Amino acid sequence: MPRTRSLAWSELKIGIVTIAAVSITAVLIFTLTGSRGLVWQRYNLKTRFADVAGLTTGSPVRIAGKEVGTVKAVELVGELVDITFEVNKQYRGIITSTSMARLGSVSLLGQAAIDITPSTRGTPIPDWGYVPAGRSPAQIADLSDSATRSIGEITGLVQDLRGGKGTAGKLVTDDQLYVELNRFVAAAGDVTKGLQQGKGSIGRLLKDPKMAQSLEASVKNLQDITAQINAGQGSLGKLMKDPAFSDALTGATSNMRTITENLKNGEGTAGKLMTDPSLFNRLNSVTDRLDQLTKKLNDGEGTAGQLLKDKQLYENMNKTVSDFSALLTAIKNDPKKYLSVKVSIW
Repeated sequence: MPRTRSLAWSELKIGIVTIAAVSITAVLIFTLTGSRGLVWQRYNLKTRFADVAGLTTGSPVRIAGKEVGTVKAVELVGELVDITFEVNKQYRGIITSTSMARLGSVSLLGQAAIDITPSTRGTPIPDWGYVPAGRSPAQIADLSDSATRSIGEITGLVQDLRGGKGTAGKLVTDDQLYVELNRFVAAAGDVTKGLQQGKGSIGRLLKDPKMAQSLEASVKNLQDITAQINAGQGSLGKLMKDPAFSDALTGATSNMRTITENLKNGEGTAGKLMTDPSLFNRLNSVTDRLDQLTKKLNDGEGTAGQLLKDKQLYENMNKTVSDFSALLTAIKNDPKKYLSVKVSIW
């Protein structure tokens, strides 16, 4: 009997130790998995990337930087890569159709992770549903490629400079261009020195207080004129402020437009002159005849022409007029001498 009791107690101790070990193991597993939860507390989701550099089975899944799941499978589907991962069900409400899955990094050594942006505005994604993929940040390899391209471009630029290509290249290799640029800089220095010494209009403006005061007075006059215009003073001010003046100007413009249209349509004498060829031809003929008449007068042809050109004829006519005027004066002074009326009756 004592031996039988000893064996039962030994078995009981083994059972207790086993239970304790299992409990410790369960606690350790729960502690290690953290927020991932136990197997029955997880659900499966998917996403799809064009490149999964550094992402493998077992890589972490994070929401806002907090680890909430694990990558279970990475499969190549055509030109894209499908990633299956498990996430704790308690985060189902913030993994919605408006969330974005991006490829993140855990360390600088290239280990990758899946980063999901939390969002409550959309619809929760069901089991085995796809989380929309967003644009992944640049990786170290991308930065290396970009740096390599930049170094190549810089090398090509240096080679162009050495080859004298472009303005900078010519400046580096062309001595004449360098001399001309040096002359230009020297000339610019001379101009600046002259300005500082008050030479020229700009120099005087910088150095001469009277010049500055005159310019200030001109600006003030311009401000006064602008103020008067804004106040509606003067013709320009009335044009801007007085509706009646503006209407009158508009009416005058309309009348001018009407006159122009009438001229174009051949209405009136001026319009017919502009549009009627026969009237123009007649007027042109009259002008030609007038030119011929003027030419004959200048040449002394005809009575009028001789009167204009013949000095003797002019003097004779002038003498005749003078004599006739003297005769009229004498008649007025002594009419009986020149006018006698004889009445005879028979």
